[in-house]
Amino acid sequence: MSDFYKLLGVAKDASEADIKKAYRKLAMELHPDRNKAADAEERFKEATEAYEVLRDPQKRAAYDRYGDAAFSRNARQGGFGGGFHHVDLAEALQIFMRDFGGGGGFDSIFGGGQRARGEARRGQDLRVEVTLTTAEVAAGTKRTLKLRTLGTCETCKGSGAKAGTSPVTCSTCRGQGEVQRAAQSMFGQFISVAPCPTCRGEGTVIKEPCEECKGEGRTKQEKTVTVEVPPGVSSANYLTMRGQGATGPRGGPAGDLLVMLEVKDDDRWTRQGDDLVYDLALSFSQAALGGTFPIPSPYGEEKVKIPAGTQAGTVFRVKGKGLPKLGTEAKGNLLVRTAIWTPEELTAEQKRLFTELAKVEGEPPKKTTHGLWDRLRDALGA
Repeated sequence: MSDFYKLLGVAKDASEADIKKAYRKLAMELHPDRNKAADAEERFKEATEAYEVLRDPQKRAAYDRYGDAAFSRNARQGGFGGGFHHVDLAEALQIFMRDFGGGGGFDSIFGGGQRARGEARRGQDLRVEVTLTTAEVAAGTKRTLKLRTLGTCETCKGSGAKAGTSPVTCSTCRGQGEVQRAAQSMFGQFISVAPCPTCRGEGTVIKEPCEECKGEGRTKQEKTVTVEVPPGVSSANYLTMRGQGATGPRGGPAGDLLVMLEVKDDDRWTRQGDDLVYDLALSFSQAALGGTFPIPSPYGEEKVKIPAGTQAGTVFRVKGKGLPKLGTEAKGNLLVRTAIWTPEELTAEQKRLFTELAKVEGEPPKKTTHGLWDRLRDALGA
């Protein structure tokens, strides 16, 4: 299991500020433009991944509870899980620039003004919640979501400029989006690079703003997004839809859509990881005589044979009828746990029959639950 806290060199009770500080220091050391070691880029991406999880309270809580199991490394298509899904270098750089790109920090060292320019105009991330049933978890599902968000202005096509005009090159930075300042120190001349104060790092300025979007290049709109939820998810998982968030201002890249998953409890089963536990209530006669009983599963009804003389708490395993293991073809098991049902009130005929039975059934064993909890624990943990 990857330890995100060890990757960043912080304690498990570290504050958000401590996590941010530790990540910034580590990222500065590992940036591929500065560190030419063979593993620098991979370590930079891993550190960024750990930071992205631990900086978010919801992701961090899921990680603290479930570890790596809270996230899927097999759903890279949509960034599913948000945990150790191995971000690429471009994503890692975007994450760093998002939080540390201003004020000449990283750009001052590596001259990353072009990167900062695009990131400064990145649209906001959106977050929605999708509630799933156990049947949908078992089979996977597809949902169509309707979102109210910011989309490209149709009047100016995202430029932010009035019809018939266009943005002009910034005269301060000459379209570079950044300005350089030189200062002398005891070590020689020091050159700092910062976003241009005139165009705010965009390289262009708008003389006549679009009347529809007021120069933003985007307007409030509705759009639909189709989300494919893979089988086997849990409430600890979420989907990241890259570029499906709000459009950035004046042609900036769109943010992401975070689809938080919530699985409803089902009265029929108790979920234990990928296994489902079903409690089967048997009358005394059913337990004593045995029989075949219908058991519900997410895939339809199953017939389970209960042998004569079954004791309360005995667990029978129906292989492969639990929930899918996320990202694989395997499935968990359906565990049928027996309980002996005792009627609270007896009819006269029932009382007479039980009285007759009591004369011939004999004394129960002294330790009726011997080994019961061991069997139950072994079955649930299998």
